[in-house]
Formats: sequence, structure tokens, C-alpha cells
Amino acid sequence: MAVYCGRACRKYLLHLAHDNVDFRLPEIKALLSLRNRPFDTSETFSEKSPFWQLKGLSEDDIRSVMSRTVCGKSSFELWGHGTTTDELRTSLLEYPAENMAPYLQQNSTYKINVYTFNKTLVFKDRIKKIDALDFLPFKGTVNLKDPEHIFCLLEDYGSDPNDIPEEPFHIFFGRWIADGQRELIRSYSVKKRHFIGNTSMDAGLSFIMANHAKVKADDLVYDPFVGTGKASRKNQKWRGPDENIRANLRQYGTESLYVDVMVSDASKPLWRKTAQFDAIVTDPPYGIRESTRRTGSHKDIIKPPEDFSGESHVPVSMAYHLSDIFADLLNFAAHHLVLGGRLVYWLPIYRPEYCEEMVPLHPCLTLISNCEQTLSSHTSRRLITMEKTKEPEDSDRLSHLADPRFTPYQGHNSFREKYFSGLTKKNGKDAKATPKNKE
Repeated sequence: MAVYCGRACRKYLLHLAHDNVDFRLPEIKALLSLRNRPFDTSETFSEKSPFWQLKGLSEDDIRSVMSRTVCGKSSFELWGHGTTTDELRTSLLEYPAENMAPYLQQNSTYKINVYTFNKTLVFKDRIKKIDALDFLPFKGTVNLKDPEHIFCLLEDYGSDPNDIPEEPFHIFFGRWIADGQRELIRSYSVKKRHFIGNTSMDAGLSFIMANHAKVKADDLVYDPFVGTGKASRKNQKWRGPDENIRANLRQYGTESLYVDVMVSDASKPLWRKTAQFDAIVTDPPYGIRESTRRTGSHKDIIKPPEDFSGESHVPVSMAYHLSDIFADLLNFAAHHLVLGGRLVYWLPIYRPEYCEEMVPLHPCLTLISNCEQTLSSHTSRRLITMEKTKEPEDSDRLSHLADPRFTPYQGHNSFREKYFSGLTKKNGKDAKATPKNKE
């Protein structure tokens, strides 16, 4: 006997893109938390699966998530699911008819799509699967071009392209609600951007970073490593007069959101203690294209004499170790984020030596997520998301002495050498593997 299920207990299905897999869960959780909604899923939840069942949400919650996500492709009100067609049929017949009724009216139009993950079906097989759903009480008219309601049969054939099963592992059926924002990846592509630096961030990852940071309307967001002032297009040494960040925002119709940019040393105190940001989103320099530098002095005492006029002063360029960069960044975030604000940044990693204890911590910041993007066989970078959970106290300045978790990881300082060492080894193996032409 079917049991009535109101709005509160309906389930929803998210269909996620199968790239940047490590970034999907933190993104969806962050977007739900913007509405103070929980991430509540089924007992069989698999983070690596492209299909997630969510419960305890409203359709408005789902639409809100889909209006922001670049990891999610589509969302559905889940009417039924199973590991076989018989289980799917039973599940659909148990779904309350009164929940289906508003979308199956005689004066309505609809269409049914078939989506298969990791398998391609020919047209006739798709039609057979649609015809097998004739037990559902559709009363409206089919309209393939502009229907009022769209339904979808989704089949999961696993993630191994070399071992595709004859029958799907799981089948879902539901009413389409909304698509995600995957189109933004194309429309904001760096290739189409008016001005690019030599380390401009991939568009998709940029949106993911903003979502992990829970950036919302009217937030003040800061990037302490916004990028280079050099031109990076081929055969171009200097930037043109209109090649700047403001021009990029103008290109996308978001110039009104631009505050300003300034040239400064991230290692030096600059902001007033009262300056606070809703989020800090950044990609610190790794020292790959050139070694990281900061202004400073080789002397122990860097304070100039009182009668110094400053006219002949020339700043000294010094090495800025990665461990110092991250220690300064976390300390800045602890002092200049609003309570509950988030810091999102990239941490370069030498994979053979990585362990979770290497991620820099701070007593005022709570680690939210740690997602890996593989760069090569020996290197990757990890997107670290932290949330400010308490205001700094005097005792926090010495926390690295009392607790080893807050000690800056010095191993990051040799990342540049390890990176190029890995390239040398790789090129050496390639050279040995490639036979030389005989003369």
C-alpha cells in the first residue's frame, strides 16, 4: 500500500559531471549551507557516483543549488529507482499518485529523455525503454520541442569504460527540475578572455573556488595574489592600455562589482586591523615559472633611522619561502576574515611525500575540505577551504610552539626543486625509451 509523501519527504536526484570529482561534494555542501540546509543522502551514497539522492530538501533548495553549481549537470524530483527494471517499476508504482498528478494532466505536454552513463544506446533501444514506462498514467500530449514537463530515465553503467555491463547497475526515473551552470565554463573560457596572465585560473575551477568560499551577493572578496602585470600572449612583451582586470570584468558585464587592485607585498602588513573580508579566494605563487620573492633586507634590523628621508632607499628582493607564504596567508585570514568567512587557496604538493599533516593549519581557522587536482605523476595541487571559527587571541601567536599541527610545513620550500627534478627524471626516462635514429 502506498504511503502519502508530502513535499517534506520527497527525494531529489542530482546528476553530476564526471570531472573534478574531488571537488563536487564540498561544492554542493557549501551551496546548501548558504540556505542553512543539510546534506542528507541515502544509505547507499557513493561520493564517486555521478548520481546522488538527496532528501530533507525542497524544490526551491534544489533550484538554488543548480543556479550556482558547475559540478552538477541536472536535477530531478526522484519518482522511482532500482537495480533492475522490475525494481524500478515497483518503486514507481509505490510513489504517491497525488504527487505525480499535477504533471500528468490531460491538457499538459511532456517528453521523456533517456540518459545513460558510460554506455551509448542506439535510438531504437531508447524508444523501447520509454515504451516500457507505459504503466505510468501519462494523460498529456507528447511535445519533443517545447514541453511543459520533462521526465528522464537515467541508467548507471558504472565508471569503467573497459568493463561496461550488459545491464545497468542502477536505474532512476524522475521529473526534471533544473540544469546546473556548466555553460559558464565555456562562456568564461580563458581562451576568449580579453586579458590573461601567464597563470590565469581555469574558468571552471574559478567558479568552484567561489562556491567553496560560499561567496554571495554583496560580499567583499579579496585575492592577495591576484596575478601578474605582464603580458602572456605569444610575441607580446608588454600589456596594452586596455589589458587589465577591469577590462575583463567589463567584458563579462560585471564591472560594477569591481572594487580596485593595488600593487603591494603580501608579506607586509598593509590593511587596517578593522578591515574585514567575507571571503579570501586566491592562488598563491608556487615558484615554478620563477622563484617567489618578497621585499626585505638582509640585515637583522630593517627599521630605517629616524632621520632617513627615503630618497635613496632601494628595496631588497629576498626569497619568499612557500611555508612563509602560507603561514602569512592563514594569519592574514585569521585577522581579516569576518567570523564564518572562508579562505580558499591552492596548495602545491609533491605527491610521493604528501600526507594530510602537511596542510597548514591555524587555531582560528577550521579545515572544511581538501580536494586534489593532479598535475603530473609526481605533483598536484590541493584546493584548501578553511572557515574562520574564532577571533585571534594573543596566545594564538605562539600556538605553533605548543601544538605541532600549527607548525609551518617546511617541505613546501623545496617544491620548486622537486617539481623540476620530477620533470628531469621524466624526460630522462622518455629519452631512454626513445630509440635513436641510426645514421
